[in-house]
Amino acid sequence: MSTVQWTENGITRTARWHSENGTPPPGRIVVVDDRLRPAAALRFARAGTGMLWRGDFPNARQLVRAMDRRIPRPPGSFPEMRAARARRAILLGKVLVFVESDHSLHLRRAPDIRAACEHAFGGIPGTLLSLRELLGALSAYQWHQKGIYLKALDARIFPSYSVFAPTRSEYLDLVAREPLPGKGSPVVFDLGTGTGVLAALLARRGAAEVVATDLNPRAVRCAQDNLRRLGLTDRVQVLEADLWPSGRADLVVCNPPWLPGNPASALELGIYDASSAMLNRFLAGLREHLTPHGEGWLILSDLAEHLGLRTRAELLARISAAGLEVAGRRETTPRHRRATDSADPLHPQRSRERTTLWRLTMSRA
Repeated sequence: MSTVQWTENGITRTARWHSENGTPPPGRIVVVDDRLRPAAALRFARAGTGMLWRGDFPNARQLVRAMDRRIPRPPGSFPEMRAARARRAILLGKVLVFVESDHSLHLRRAPDIRAACEHAFGGIPGTLLSLRELLGALSAYQWHQKGIYLKALDARIFPSYSVFAPTRSEYLDLVAREPLPGKGSPVVFDLGTGTGVLAALLARRGAAEVVATDLNPRAVRCAQDNLRRLGLTDRVQVLEADLWPSGRADLVVCNPPWLPGNPASALELGIYDASSAMLNRFLAGLREHLTPHGEGWLILSDLAEHLGLRTRAELLARISAAGLEVAGRRETTPRHRRATDSADPLHPQRSRERTTLWRLTMSRA
């Protein structure tokens, strides 16, 4: 773990540096408070200087918002917009806070962060981190406490920090309506389970056994906790694995990240799939993990197609090259807020987005 130094009241201080996405510590740190104006803060940030906040906590949040409003958002292609967003995140991440040895913030009107930090980081006493990262942990803990009610499951799912929350619930409706393959109670694999929501839904629908996998240890713990709350641990096993468990299943379900690209954080692993690696590995490994009359359900948004990141022809070619064929498909219109937000720079593309459940079987040719 990296350490950082700064001078405060004539004394040199040292602390651990914490960054979930691997951002290196700033080379220089200055101590600031409520007197700092947004324009001056941006000058510090653009010079690579970290600003250790010692003022009022709500004012720190206001400062970051004011800085954000002053950063230009030039139009461009999706990759250019994403690169600009990454640069903006680096600048806004230069406002820092110090977590004391008792897991508190010694700032006016600061919230109690102890439970949120324990939930997200396992505790980070004596640590310097960006205010935005701390705010993310606080927000994630609020989601974790209240949960998300999902009509398709008729229950609440409780997401954890850095585990993608099932807020785009339209894909759950697709899985809830699609007839299960074969007769009787199928054995199911749920790849990249996240919160465990699809594993729970399929167990509720009558699967005899569900094996759910995820590479993220936090997701594994999150899914296990959710399935325990739902009383489904007798039929669902959650494994920390790099996509595939051993054996074969009657149904293999995968809801991979829908956009090709490199994730900038653990949370973005649910959105961006570098070089479409997870999608390609699912398709390439499906035949050897299916029972003879089994099905693979690929749940995928077509937003990448509208953004020019992947074509429909490329997807169909990958399916065919893997020795698979499309047995059927069901699609729905996303209901998330951005789909109808005309102010969103990507509104033209999002307004045409569809989420599809592709039923894939082994090619008989």
